[in-house]
Amino acid sequence: MAAATSPATARRPSCSPVPSLCRSKASPSSLPFPLRPCPNRPLLRSHRLLRLSSSASTAAASSFAELPYPSSDDVFAFDDKPREECGVFAIVGDPEAAQMCYLGLHALQHRGQEGAGIVSSDGASLHSCTGLGLVSEVFSQASKLELLVGSAAIGHNRYSTAGAASALANVQPFVASYRFGQLAVAHNGNLVNYHSLRYELESRGSIFSTTSDTEVILHLIATSTSRPLLARIIEACESLEGAYSLVLLTADKLFAVRDPHGFRPLVMGRRPNGAIVFASETCALDLISAEYVREVNPGEVVVVDVHDMSINTSCLLPRKPCKGCVFEHVYFALPNSVVFGHPVHASRYNFGAALARESPAPGADIVIPVPDSGFFAALGFAEASGLPFRQGLIRSHYVGRSFIEPNQEERNLAVKLKLAPVYGILEGKSVVVIDDSIVRGTTSSKIVQLIKNTGKAREVHMRIASPPIISSCYYGVDTPRAEELISNRLDVEGVRRVIGSDTLAFLSLESLRVAFGKEGHMFCDACFTRRYPVLPREHEADNVVEE
Repeated sequence: MAAATSPATARRPSCSPVPSLCRSKASPSSLPFPLRPCPNRPLLRSHRLLRLSSSASTAAASSFAELPYPSSDDVFAFDDKPREECGVFAIVGDPEAAQMCYLGLHALQHRGQEGAGIVSSDGASLHSCTGLGLVSEVFSQASKLELLVGSAAIGHNRYSTAGAASALANVQPFVASYRFGQLAVAHNGNLVNYHSLRYELESRGSIFSTTSDTEVILHLIATSTSRPLLARIIEACESLEGAYSLVLLTADKLFAVRDPHGFRPLVMGRRPNGAIVFASETCALDLISAEYVREVNPGEVVVVDVHDMSINTSCLLPRKPCKGCVFEHVYFALPNSVVFGHPVHASRYNFGAALARESPAPGADIVIPVPDSGFFAALGFAEASGLPFRQGLIRSHYVGRSFIEPNQEERNLAVKLKLAPVYGILEGKSVVVIDDSIVRGTTSSKIVQLIKNTGKAREVHMRIASPPIISSCYYGVDTPRAEELISNRLDVEGVRRVIGSDTLAFLSLESLRVAFGKEGHMFCDACFTRRYPVLPREHEADNVVEE
């Protein structure tokens, strides 16, 4: 997979069957294409063996200049939450595959806002368009989607890890040409053995053009000696450690793959016209009127033929104990999604109700959420405690990241730009404030100050609908280093003093697990316990325990 590289300096998306450049301009988020009803077409269920095209293409890769990524001193670094690193979407059997992929990525925008891309297949070759920015910015011109012809497509939303460089070259899906044809891949997760795999591949002559662990997967597939492609994918995945939900596309096949632990979600759906859809969350299925079918099982690979829509499923690797990321339910996923078989809004409601039973706030007048992720937990807390639920904080959804120079005074103003207290609701009240988590504590302290100083609340009782975060995630979530996590350094009383609330309580780990019933043990909660299903071998991870 050796690739020639050439520098580029423009901040532009790449859109073409052969890599080329076209400028991206931001525009309103209206759809850049007309929606037309799809003809009814039954799903074909015949099972065929995989056949790869024998034609090979010449690789043409470009590297792009590194672009600045907002530092921790950014004016909106107060939005102190872990971030999901990406979302994936795939569809096959739809004449408007690229347009459906655009809508799917739009529904998954919360999973990554740094970059987006779509690769389509017309049955003979792949067509690609990637760019930096939101989905509506990357595909602001209808002509870009018109270039993505074919009945199959995969897409990706990206959010890079803190400190990682933002570059167009790192925006997925990645497309590679090797001796058996073209292959595109989009990846949600993180490989804990990425550096050792890359070192081994580079020592054998592989040349990398990105800093993403996803490129390792392409190299492993290309250098495998197994046949057919399904066997190459399985062999490559046998070398991977960590979290990966993958969608891969060739000219005639679509593959959906999930790691043996099932860390990151991946669901399968079906549109009324018979098109098969894969997505990180069910909210993406809802937007395009696709019916939820099932999850892609941990350790499974699903293969759909572009031409006849036949479906094959195979065991990728022996299944290991299921360990879906519990933070999908705490914060990441949209409340209208079903993740790991559980409705997200119901989980958050149950977290809040359990929190009310464990840590009531005697004498409190009202319960308010920190919008938006605290809404359902606050509703559960209010109903379980018999207190009135109120919207005491109004969130602005129209504030960007970089229109103010980030000096100290303006950083202190930042929370007021994004969250506005409702004076008439808060004044003189004893307020229970429900948030989903506390990471560094910087956001919580500013919210407490805002409610007390601007909202004129009498008391602020912080209640957190998850246990204290004491350790970093290595499975596809951007979390700070352990020493930056306030609950790793301080006990609950110490955190309370720092954020300035009158009282503070977290949901217990036991209640978090009870909320999922008999499946409570089937979630990864390493960020709360330091017990890692797959040891983070290539990171500084003190005091971690392998399950």
